[in-house]
Amino acid sequence: MTVPATRASTSALLVIDVQNDFIPGGRLAVPGGDEIVPLINQLGRSFRQVILAQDWHPAGHASFASSHPGKQPFEIVQLPYGEQKLWPDHCTQGSRGAEFHPTLELTHAQLIIRKGCNPDIDSYSAFMEADRQTTTGLAGYLKERGIDTVYLVGLALDFCVMFSALDARAAGFNAFVVLDACRGIDMDGSMDSAIRRMQTAGVELIQSTAITGQALA
Repeated sequence: MTVPATRASTSALLVIDVQNDFIPGGRLAVPGGDEIVPLINQLGRSFRQVILAQDWHPAGHASFASSHPGKQPFEIVQLPYGEQKLWPDHCTQGSRGAEFHPTLELTHAQLIIRKGCNPDIDSYSAFMEADRQTTTGLAGYLKERGIDTVYLVGLALDFCVMFSALDARAAGFNAFVVLDACRGIDMDGSMDSAIRRMQTAGVELIQSTAITGQALA
């Protein structure tokens, strides 16, 4: 497998949801989520084009269990666009939990794409909201910049990283998920399912050494 040169202007690093609420100690912590931050920082130095995705929910968001009396986190409800897993309140706009992890050092990132802003629709993907009709505008931005390849890192592998990678492929981009720069929730077999879905869609699953040529601490 040949990995395109990451310094090329046609490639971008897409960093998914490296935010305090997804880090151990946060409201929706991903196990080991803090462990990948140094690696993401190092990978970021290999890319001219870096984009940050940020979960950014208004208070009372439809995906919060607290918005549905009698419901608990991780239960499933039906919303107008279909099934929705309910989550603990997290990444509420303006909160500390919604901030990027304090040791994330990607000051040359050129775009922050905020998702989940619509109070009635969830958005795992950085490209498309959960109604599968509303776009975030990210695909258009990438195409306008002449980017045809995205490398995805971040949290959580089996939800927001996976859906972003699938939508990148559906929008016509080459997509590489850097597995050692991601962590997952692994709920009810969701990790195995995510790997299968990405492979079926043509997402390339790689290690960071495929980008750097050497192991990164």
